[in-house]
Amino acid sequence: MPIRAIAFGRSDEFKHPDTIRAGVAEFISTFIFVFAGTGSGLALSKLTNDGPATPTGLMVAAIAHAFALFVAVSISANISGGHVNPAVTLGAFVGEEFTFDEGVGFWNAFVFEIVMTFGLVYTVYATAIDPKRGNLATTAPIAIGFIVGANILVGGAFTGASINPALSIGRVLVSWNITLPNHLVFWTASLIGGAIVGFVYDFLFMNQTYNHLPTSA
Repeated sequence: MPIRAIAFGRSDEFKHPDTIRAGVAEFISTFIFVFAGTGSGLALSKLTNDGPATPTGLMVAAIAHAFALFVAVSISANISGGHVNPAVTLGAFVGEEFTFDEGVGFWNAFVFEIVMTFGLVYTVYATAIDPKRGNLATTAPIAIGFIVGANILVGGAFTGASINPALSIGRVLVSWNITLPNHLVFWTASLIGGAIVGFVYDFLFMNQTYNHLPTSA
């Protein structure tokens, strides 16, 4: 089946109450996730007097991010879909699930981030977006949190396993360590990974039409 046309929506959807509520819900959820994820790293640094990275520290980061994402997705899933990640949003946009209105080398790190983001967004599609998900919908926050924790355990020592542009920007603002070429790896690779899932899942597995938001009275 051919990939469906991307739905750009209508101009009035920007000011629709549902769109505004979804935006606020995503902002709050993303804030909670970034605060807990970045804060866990700062807390660990304080407890270890800025000591070297350790396997224990990696475990702490993975668990903190998994728990925080579980909460963030759970509290916003019924309002905005619980994306909490621009890469997830882009993947859903490419797959037409909502409208537009609503120590390794550079390339190794780039590919690594794409692969990890692919796994994350694919999990989101399978458990939270696909209309055929059935009872999987109830496990979506747990599954999404677990895949993030697993990605951090696998990729944390190599790339930091951001897999989320919002989290990458949050880390930059907290540390004020702006090295643009390095951060472009995380920002662009995460978005590319999300977009790839949008195309792949839509082409192979999805069978659903897009419904516009109701027109405000």
